Formats: sequence, structure tokens, C-alpha cells
Amino acid sequence: MSDETNFAPEGTETPAQAGPRYAIGIDLGTTHCALSWVDLQASDGENTVQGSMDIPQLTAPGSVEERSLLPSFLYLPHADELAPGDMALPWTADQDFIAGELARSRGATTPIRQVSSAKSWLGHTGVDRRAAILPAGAPAEVSKISPVTASIRYLEHLRNAWNHAHPEAPLDQQSLTVTIPASFDPAARELTAEAATATFGTQFTLLEEPQAALYSWIQGSHGAWRKQVKPGDVILVVDVGGGTSDFSLIAVVEREGNLELHRVAVGEHILLGGDNMDLALAHVVARKLAASGTTLDPWQMRSLTQGCRVAKETLLADPEAPAQPIVVPSRGSKLIGGTIRTELTREEVAATLVEGFFPQVGAEARPITRTRAGLTQVGLPYAQDAAVTRHLAAFLGRQAGATAELEGFGNAAPEGASFLHPTALLFNGGVFKSQLLAQRVLDVLNGWLASENAPPARLLEGADLDRAVAQGASYYGYVRRGRGVRIRGGTAQAYYVAVESAMPAVPGMEPPISALCLAPFGMEEGTEADVPEMEFGLVVGEPVHFRFFGSTVRRQDQVGTLLDFWAEDELHELEEIQATLPAEGRTPGEVVPVSLQARVTETGTLELYALPRDGSALWKVEFDMRGTEGQLAAA
Repeated sequence: MSDETNFAPEGTETPAQAGPRYAIGIDLGTTHCALSWVDLQASDGENTVQGSMDIPQLTAPGSVEERSLLPSFLYLPHADELAPGDMALPWTADQDFIAGELARSRGATTPIRQVSSAKSWLGHTGVDRRAAILPAGAPAEVSKISPVTASIRYLEHLRNAWNHAHPEAPLDQQSLTVTIPASFDPAARELTAEAATATFGTQFTLLEEPQAALYSWIQGSHGAWRKQVKPGDVILVVDVGGGTSDFSLIAVVEREGNLELHRVAVGEHILLGGDNMDLALAHVVARKLAASGTTLDPWQMRSLTQGCRVAKETLLADPEAPAQPIVVPSRGSKLIGGTIRTELTREEVAATLVEGFFPQVGAEARPITRTRAGLTQVGLPYAQDAAVTRHLAAFLGRQAGATAELEGFGNAAPEGASFLHPTALLFNGGVFKSQLLAQRVLDVLNGWLASENAPPARLLEGADLDRAVAQGASYYGYVRRGRGVRIRGGTAQAYYVAVESAMPAVPGMEPPISALCLAPFGMEEGTEADVPEMEFGLVVGEPVHFRFFGSTVRRQDQVGTLLDFWAEDELHELEEIQATLPAEGRTPGEVVPVSLQARVTETGTLELYALPRDGSALWKVEFDMRGTEGQLAAA
């Protein structure tokens, strides 16, 4: 629900965990994972001693090398596929899966045994994310795992690698921060927390990735950030990763002579990133092969997509490379030789990615929707429109008034501005290793600003696009100990519960509902609020459902605000809770008059308490952010 979620109250460390040596940040990414650290004992003020760990992993059967990143891929080999010892790591000789570089390269030729994009599946509300569904589309004879299990295996690999290198400082005894997309819904946040708890126990914090990227920029400036931003600035963080596009807005305010950073808005969960780009490039190459008489089957297309992923990353990282070879395994006598060989050129990458994903559009542009087929394959719910720039225009348009109530921001945008005007831009995500793509986004944004007579946004540079999130997360662990610059936030949206109107039965018409605000935008974790001077009826003894809503744009609503009408884009419905409240001696179906109280817990759970007029009971509706696993119980 908020920008950060703590899974252990501050100041409650056990003696064994008192005084950790390191603040550790883990980026659990869609395509790569990274681990960074800050030495708490050697750091002072804004002079931090920080580093990133090279991660041992299999790069070939029986060969272990250290790499700066752990590719977020698992490979589930056949029992007879590899020889004994081929999967041995420095900390274990006994496991039945491969994580990292070898999982990525081997899966490119045998994709039915490769787990990829587990993080995107973790955020997919249309599937059971604890069920064994990955690799998606694999035949029945291939063993499968759940998105949660895949996340646990990446985290375990990082934990084991750290503990092997630092036996004197076990990871679960350090100050640990794990990052999540800002746009992750509450259920996906809780599932990430579940994976982290299974790996590390309860001593960790969740932090939004765009904020981590900004923390990394702050830390890397060694205090110079105060000279690069000023009160009244609005920093736009554009994070395009392997699976998602995340947008965040952070305002710079002055309080008592000091600069402070306040997160004021986050975008919706947009499943649009490097995965989409890999698939687009695969179709470009497939069309080129088809023109020469070579047709690929679905299995080969998956292999080609993996090959395009590797080629794209190489071409974006190396401006001197004109092309990258791609090899696709052959499956049939009609194809020439044992493999199909082709290449992906720099020109093909530039044309496909720039015009397809970052087109020049106006500030009024919005994502394009299309009429969908009645039946579709079960898969990831990718964004229908691949244009990141159109999604960005929609985000800034929705947030036109996001800073209106901040001190010093009342007249920040010209009268009649159609979108919020950022003054600074920070990139994150490996996609922006390409100067071509980064410059296109900056040019498009500044074109929008010029159209409304606003000054151009300046680019905040210096971030390590691969490891900025992990580095910022480790710096945040340092900040949490009161020794750095903290970004303020609270809940990323306002939360509401549906209240059904009392009215006579009308044929074919459901009773209208109102939306009652329980937690306003920015409500801090660990706080509670009474719903003032209002009494509601609670149905007991029979099945009921509680509907919840969220809003990223209604910042003025307070606890107790009751909405009878709202625009289509103002509120979005969250997962509902279905349960039966114990009657406690009352007649089933009885409506009990109650007063309400809401609380946002330290772990980001929204709790709604209902107290009868006579004080005879206390019921709690716990929207525990696990989607359909909400609870309704007598407290």
C-alpha cells in the first residue's frame, strides 16, 4: 500500500541481530537480480562505503563464474540431462534446478524447461500465483513450480552466495531491503513478502524500485544532489525494466531550511517492458527468415525470443556492435542443417524499439485499446498498447493536480496545464542503456512541456542502470538508521469500502453503492483513524462480500468521506473479500448498527474494525492484500 513496508518493528532487534554490520539491498528483477551493500560501521553521514557483490553462478555445466548480475531465469533439467556434479555450486552439490546465466543460455535452446518472467507472473491477478504453473505452456512431463517458489529460489541463491562470501555476517542478521515495482498491487507485494519471509525470516523491508533508483542517485552524488534540485522541483522517475514500466513523481520541498523529498504519485501496473521488446524483435527476425523460405514453429519462436533477448542486451550495451548472431535449434527434416542461423542488426533494434515502443506522440495521447477476442490463451496480461510514451502521457495527465496541495507548489504549473510538468527526469532500467531510447523519451517529454510554455526537464545522470535499484535499497537501509536523506511517502493511494444503499427492491436493478474512504492518500503505516459521526449496518450470520476500491488521484478525501458518484478513472476496484460474519447469538441476516475504525498496519495491511452500539463484540475486516484471502472475523 505504501512506498515502504517493514516486516519487523524498528528497535525490536534480537540480541543476535543487534548492530548489523551491513545494510543490504536486493533487486529482485524480472530479468536480473542484484545485491548491493553499505558498510554501516565504516560509513558516516553522506560519506558511505558501498559496494555490489559479484554473484557466483553456473555459466556452463560444471563451470562456476562470478557475474555482476544474476539473470532471473531457472532451468529445470530432465533427470538424465546432466552428469553428476554439473550443477554443483560452492555452497551445495545437491539441487535439481539451475539459476542464473546457464539457466538463461540453456533455456534459449530448450525453452520448455526454462522459467522466466516469474516477477511478472507474481503480479498477475488472473492466476493462482502459489500454483505450479511455470514454465508456462510446458508439456505435462516437465515438472513445474509456482511464481512464489521461483522468487524464493532467486532469493536463496543470493542469500547462499552472500553467506558463502561473508560467513562472519549472515545475511539474515543484516539490515535487509528487498525492492518491488511501485505499481505492484497489494497482493503482489504480499506475495513478494512471503517469498522473502520464507528465505530470510521476518527481518526485512520492502521498498519501491523508483524510490530505490532515486536513493542511488542521491547516494552517488555524495551530497551534491542539493545543488542539482531545488524546492519546487518535481522529479519524474521513468523505470522501464524487463517486465514492467513504472512511473513515479517525487516533489522537492523545503522544511525548516532543509530540502525534503516527497513521493506524490505512482503509476498503474503496466506489464510492458523488455519482454515485449524481445518478442517484437523475434517477430522481426521471424519475418526475415520467412522471406527466405524458413518457417518457425511455436517452440522455435520461444527459442528465437530468448536469443533476441541476449542479442538486444548486447547491442544496447555496446554501441560499436553492428549485429549479433542468433542460433535457433532445428526441429524437422524440412529445415536445413541442425540449426537455423540468423542475426539481429543494430538498425533492426533501433527501428523496432524507438518507433514501436517510444513513438513521438502529443501530451494528449492515451493508450490505444482494442476489442479483444472472447477466448484467449492463459498468459501474462500484457498492456494492449506497446507505446511507453502514450502510457507516460496518460500518467502525467491523471496527475495534473498531484502537487497542488504541497507547500510551494500551488502555482508550479501554468494555469490550464493539461498534465503535471516535471522539472527533472531520472531513468532506471536496462532499456535506457541505449542512449537512443533515453534521448527519445527526453525529447518527447520536453516537446510536451514546450507546448505548454514550460521549461524543459533536465536529466539527472550518474545512475548505474543495472544496479541502481539494489544500490539504492542498500543506501535506504542506511537511511533507516537515521543517517541519510529519506524520501517521505505514506500510502500510494486512497482506499475505500463499498456501502450498499438501503432502498426498496426494483426489478432488474441492484441497490446503488457509495464508496467510504477508510485510508486517505499518504496515510502513514502504523496509524489508525475513526470514521467520524457515522453509523453503518453490518450483516451477520450469512455470506456477504466486501468490495474495496483504490484511487491514485483523489488526494483531498479524508477518513469518512462518502462518495455517491465518481468518474470512471477516479476509482479502481480491488479484490473483494467473501465471508460469513459469526452471528454471536443474533439472527442470521440481522443488520447490526456499528461504528467503524480503520488502521494501516506496519506491514501494509488495511484493517477495518466494526464496533456494535452496545459494545457486545468487535469485528475486524482484514484486507490483508492477498487478493481473495481477506479475512472477516470476530476480534
